[in-house]
Parts: sequence; structure tokens; C-alpha cells
Amino acid sequence: MTRTGSADRPRPTDDRPPATATDCPGRRRTAGALAAAAALLPVLLTVSACGGPADAAAAGRSELTVMTWAPSGTGSTDRPGMTALAEAIGREINAKGGLDGRRLRVLTCNEQNTADGVAACAQQAIDAHVAAVIGSYSQYGTDFMPALERAGIPYLGGYGISSPEFSSPLSYPVAGGSPALIAGSGRQLVEAGCKTVALIRPDTRAGDTLVNYLNGALKPAGVKLTDVPAPEKSNNYSDYARRAIGDDRAGNCVISALGSEPTSNLLDPYRRLAPKHTQLASVIGSFQQSVVDSTGGDAGPLRGAFATGWYPAESSKVWDALRYTARSYGTGDAMIDVADPGVQTTWVAYEVFRQAAGRADHGKPLSSRTLRAVLDSGEPIETGGATPPLSWGLTNMLPSADSPRLVNTSVTFQQVQGGRLVEQRTGFVDVRWVLAGGKPPA
Repeated sequence: MTRTGSADRPRPTDDRPPATATDCPGRRRTAGALAAAAALLPVLLTVSACGGPADAAAAGRSELTVMTWAPSGTGSTDRPGMTALAEAIGREINAKGGLDGRRLRVLTCNEQNTADGVAACAQQAIDAHVAAVIGSYSQYGTDFMPALERAGIPYLGGYGISSPEFSSPLSYPVAGGSPALIAGSGRQLVEAGCKTVALIRPDTRAGDTLVNYLNGALKPAGVKLTDVPAPEKSNNYSDYARRAIGDDRAGNCVISALGSEPTSNLLDPYRRLAPKHTQLASVIGSFQQSVVDSTGGDAGPLRGAFATGWYPAESSKVWDALRYTARSYGTGDAMIDVADPGVQTTWVAYEVFRQAAGRADHGKPLSSRTLRAVLDSGEPIETGGATPPLSWGLTNMLPSADSPRLVNTSVTFQQVQGGRLVEQRTGFVDVRWVLAGGKPPA
């Protein structure tokens, strides 16, 4: 984990902050709560710098506003590194002259892992006339996406955990979300020689869909799938670990597709059961380097575990620029974990934004409309090797009624070796055929 410092951070060239951080509370949709919110509004605007139309008017043409949101202070879903990185990127861009001579104003918002919270963030983005919402995290796509659509604001680089992110015409995902990860994990275990695979996944509607994607990856190889639905939150996953391990024969494999905190809770009973032949696997986001470290590294239950990710391993030189930005422009109290897939997603999304801004017609102000025109053009956008070139043109859309916006169907194969998550296979693996319900390439 990288702790950012401020000693060598360049100072802004004027007395305005280069990035405006906001932490907007969710708005309850009841008469009493609305009345209370109205009474508190002047205080909230003062302490959290929540943007609005007056701010946008004051900024003028010399300033471009964007927003990043993520939950903070809520528990296992927290992603404060995403908003911290967005602010650091804003400082760096402004220290280097801005975007096409325009100062970048980065608003951030705590969506509180609630529907009301993200609806409040979306309204703030609309009031501030942002050009885009970039590199954000929320599972409540049905609550924020319609509002952004009505305002014409693109949602660039969401984390990919809600279905509207892969279906809305104003969504531009940079990774394949859970579908690509679970399909990729299946192919990784097929290559590893697994004969049976048990999937420990959330006992939810979203978890149900993972079964279909995983089965699509395993079935062509004749690998048997055992479904082990489990609660999203529990302090005791012993029974689920025991069911997944089964008779612990050679060729048995287990995938955890739970969240990061539940997966951590699962690892303790898995360690106590001490299977001798079962191979453990998971997806990045369910565990990452910090979990490997906290569970004993090479002496812990994740020794040799397989992991499927959206991006190259944290040790890759692809992330050198991200490390520099976090170190040089992050604030002293912000924790930016470069290994966090949320942080990496924010970085990739802002890279796409920078590239798209550079391609916009410089005779016109960069706006949500001109940004969408660049993104919709179909011309590939490079991300410095963090992903394959990205394009949201019609020919790149996934032939799926549910997820047509899922254009990046590539994943990476990683493994815990020597206590570190490293590349298990070089380069990207495309699982488009799995997600499209096709057959493996010859």
C-alpha cells in the first residue's frame, strides 16, 4: 500500500484549490428528511463544498469540471482510494498546465453505498454541469444512471458491478466487470487442469448470473461445476468452505467470488480445513496483495492461489505513472493502494478521459457532448498497456442484449508466488466468446 505524502507536492499557482473534494450525504426521500436537509443545506454547502449552478457559472470557460464518487466509511465496500486518486490526478494535471489550457476541477462525493447517497452525488454532478463522472464505484446503477442520461453526462470507467453500466448508451466501462472476471477464472482453472470447480458466490440475483458465466467457461472442457451460494456477510463460512472442498481429490478447485471482506472471512476456515489437493482461486477485488500479506503471505492459505484480474499485476511497469502520481500529488492523509482494482480503474478511466480530451475539437469548448462524440467515434484509445485499446464503436459492442457496452472482454491471469501476486501468464486473455455464449476459438 502506498501512503502519499505532501512534502514535495507542487503548490497551486493561485489561491483556489486545484481539486475540490466533496463528501455529500445521501438525501432521504421523505418529507421529514427533506425538511431537515433544507435546514442543514447552508452548513453542508459550507463544510463539503458541494458544487451547484452558481459554482459552474463562476468557473467560466477557463475551468472544466468532472466528478468521481465512491463509498467511504461504510465497511467492506469502501473505496476511498478512488476519490483520493482522482483528486491527485487533478492536482497533477493543473500543475502541468491543465487540459488544453483549462483548469481541471475534480469534485468527489461519498456515495455511502446507498441508493439515496449515489442519487445525491448524481444530482450534485448535474448541478455542477460536469463533463463526465469518471472512475467511480457504486452498485446502484439503476438509481444514478437514468439521472445522468437525462443530463447527457457520460459515466466513464465505472467499477462494473451494476447492469446499467453495461447497457446504458452513456456508460463507457473500461473493464469487463464481474462477468469477465468469473469467465476468465473459469478458463484459468481449465488451463490449470481442474476436473471439478466449486463456486462460492453471493446468494443474490447478481450471484446467480455468475453461475451461468462460469459454466459457459467450464462446460466446453467437460469440467463439472458445483454451485455454493453463500450469504454476502457472515463471520462463519465453515460450512460453505467444507461443501466447496468436498472430498478434496486431485483436480478439485474452488473459486471465491464473494466480496473482499467475506473472502477474508472464508480464508480462516479454509486454512483450518487444510485441504491437501484442492486448488484455491479467486478474482481480483475479492482478494488482492494486501489480503495475501495479512493472511501470512506464502505461509498462508493463499499460497499458490490463482487470481483473475482486469489489469496487469501491481508489480507491472504499467503502473509506474500511477505510483508517481499517488506519491507526488496525493495528500498526506490519503491512502492510495496502487494494488486496489478500484484505484487502478480510476487511473485507467482518467487516462481515457485525457486521451479523449486531447482529440476533441479545440475550436469548441470541451463538454459532455463533445466528450461523448469522441468516445462514440469508434477510434481506439490507448491506456498505456493497462488494457487493450478501448473503443465503444458499434463494431466493438458485445453481441448481448444485457451487456452491449461491455467492450473490454480481456482479463489477466495471476498467481500468488513467493508471497506476491505476479503474472501467471503473460498478456491479456480474451473471454469474449464466453460472454457472448459462443464456442472456444480453435
